[in-house]
Amino acid sequence: MAVETRVPDEDCEAISGWGRTAPTLARVHRPRGHAEAVEAVLAPGRRGVVARGLGRACGDAAQNAGGTVLDMTGFDRLLAVDTTAGLVVCEAGVTLHRLTEALLPFGWFVPVAPDTRYMTVGGAIAADVHGGNHPVSGSFGRHVTALELLTADGRIRTVPPGTPLFDATTGGMGLTGVILTATLRLLPVETSLMRVDTERVPDLDALLARLADDGRRYRYSAARIDLLARGAATGRAVLTRGDHVPYDALPRHHRARRAPLDFRPGRLPAPPPYVPGGPLGRTSVGLLNELWYRGSPRAAARLRSLPAFFHPFDGIPHRNRIHGPEGFVRYRFVVPYGREDALRRIVRRIADRGLPSFPAVLRRFGAGGPGPLSFPLPGWALALGLPTGLPGLGRFLDALDEEVAGAGGRVDLAEDSRVRPEALAAMYPRLDEFRALRAALDPRSVFVSDLARRLGL
Repeated sequence: MAVETRVPDEDCEAISGWGRTAPTLARVHRPRGHAEAVEAVLAPGRRGVVARGLGRACGDAAQNAGGTVLDMTGFDRLLAVDTTAGLVVCEAGVTLHRLTEALLPFGWFVPVAPDTRYMTVGGAIAADVHGGNHPVSGSFGRHVTALELLTADGRIRTVPPGTPLFDATTGGMGLTGVILTATLRLLPVETSLMRVDTERVPDLDALLARLADDGRRYRYSAARIDLLARGAATGRAVLTRGDHVPYDALPRHHRARRAPLDFRPGRLPAPPPYVPGGPLGRTSVGLLNELWYRGSPRAAARLRSLPAFFHPFDGIPHRNRIHGPEGFVRYRFVVPYGREDALRRIVRRIADRGLPSFPAVLRRFGAGGPGPLSFPLPGWALALGLPTGLPGLGRFLDALDEEVAGAGGRVDLAEDSRVRPEALAAMYPRLDEFRALRAALDPRSVFVSDLARRLGL
């Protein structure tokens, strides 16, 4: 049987996710205003269109092979700020870094801080991202009070919370339309410092107990797990918990008293174009984990800046190269409370296999959002970063998918690049609801991505 070969247009660009796996070619359009965005949506071509921000989704959610990708980073204006009520109206291409830089001096911080501040507001809504404060604050969509959405018919709609279209858009991976603007409710803070408690935890059961207790004492908590530790040390971790520091709690002579809302993110030298796969093999990651664990205090409290607490890796430019030239797979999943047995089995399987995950982070989730494709649900969320070239990695992760789905859990579609379609319905029981809304809203399948094609969304 002859295979059709598509010759890419000369104006196509190679697009990949942050993990740098499975790049595809697409025409990239950079609209300069609403009219150009509408024009692109009304004439999408045979392969459709998808919006893209800074490309921090690790998988293929913002790729569109042979079609059009709308680069929304030019939509980067703050349109209105209410420094009394803590509300901001901004375009979808504004980054969380820009929001912090502009609004922290007025005593306001982003309500949900994911693992990087180099993410656009549109991307944060489309992925319904979460942070270490999920049990307290939920995910990002909970703090959006309105958004403007360009839909497949070329209309720009103001979409309020509590409507099916709003819910499908938060976590909808850009498949309901192009987010143009959003109104966000911010978090009041008095300083740019965090009070941080750090401790070593000897095993997984002790870690789960401490994390379960954190919801009553801390706004933020996360644990970096050594997934190469085995035996009695399986699941050992360094647990970090924190809260925003009130001005009155600053030490009397601390320099922050003169400029309590100062924001000075650091930056480290860039890595080489790629780091060979060897340095992030089992031996090197095991050494890094050992140094991290032994170098952390058994229990200690200190003051840290917002960037150092929330985004310690943002100071490393192009840090997605550290896994080597083949890129990496982000595997983030959640299993419900009451299914800790499944989490223990998965951690043991990873440890027994010796997978060099760097880093591996465990968090607690609170109540899930209303979106049918929103990732969080009440339970334990573990995120891994694994070099793509590991032998047998695909088969191993397929087996973990079965374990996760069997426990009533799910993988994060914003990070996914390889889950099988047949596993998706078990993980996302409202999948048909999302598909039905999509079919009614976008009968010509104008909005499409590599993720959508792969999973039949």
